[in-house]
Amino acid sequence: MFCHYRAKSRTQMISSAKELVMLTHARTLASSPTALSSYPVNVRPSNRSFVTLTTNTNNNNDPHEVDAIFQRKHSLRSKLRKDLKNMDPIRRSEEDNAIQSIVLEAPWFKASKSLCAYISCAALREVDTSRIVSQVLSKPTEEQKRLYVPRVEDRNSNMRMLNISSVDDLIVNSMHILEPAVVDCDGKHREDVMEASNPVDLFILPGLAFDRSGSRLGRSGGYYDMFLKKYQELANQRKWKQPLLVALSYSLQIVEEGAIGVTSNDVPVDALVSPAGFIPISPAALDRG
Repeated sequence: MFCHYRAKSRTQMISSAKELVMLTHARTLASSPTALSSYPVNVRPSNRSFVTLTTNTNNNNDPHEVDAIFQRKHSLRSKLRKDLKNMDPIRRSEEDNAIQSIVLEAPWFKASKSLCAYISCAALREVDTSRIVSQVLSKPTEEQKRLYVPRVEDRNSNMRMLNISSVDDLIVNSMHILEPAVVDCDGKHREDVMEASNPVDLFILPGLAFDRSGSRLGRSGGYYDMFLKKYQELANQRKWKQPLLVALSYSLQIVEEGAIGVTSNDVPVDALVSPAGFIPISPAALDRG
């Protein structure tokens, strides 16, 4: 498996919590150890409501209130991390295989010419993407999809997506995490997806929890939300079709709708892939599914 992650400091997370909402404890929708094919796949219209705590220069938010919001969000993340840690290894392997098989056989994946995908991290218990990445990179050059993978630049939510053509293009950083080197073996700078001349069709995204309205709970760093907003703005400027945002989720990561608080800074996903199958959410996902 692959690995990609850097944590933000507690101070940074508390600071960013000024724009987060109160969270309720999540109850999972699919935690029964029944056969993978038995999980129901229901399509619901998006019903996301946004609540933002605004900062006023003359009346700063109560620091105790801000900390309470952070603690509630932290509690939800802690619950999901514990659930993932306690997940049966055999079931995890079965769900990894099922999810990746669904992606690899999906028409929206097969039709994509260029995509961004995360490099999965076993230590973070992310859904494995090694088969997906390996299959993309194993094709002959002329048939190969253009693949961009994440490289974290700093602790201020700045992330780049750089093009790779081989697993050998990944290096271990100081935190023992695989990410692309800035330059290739010839000393040339790798193409940044933000500077590419052609659009990306697809993003394959990680997360800690998801609901069926498209809400996504990340790991508090804000890297993906910030990057996705920038890319969506770029696509609008260049009059490109927006990429399909697909998140990979273990069955226990799908929580009750409304359990994940969202703000205007959060980017919803278009669809989920769980062991049960493809779960389209947005009209774009319904069209491509």
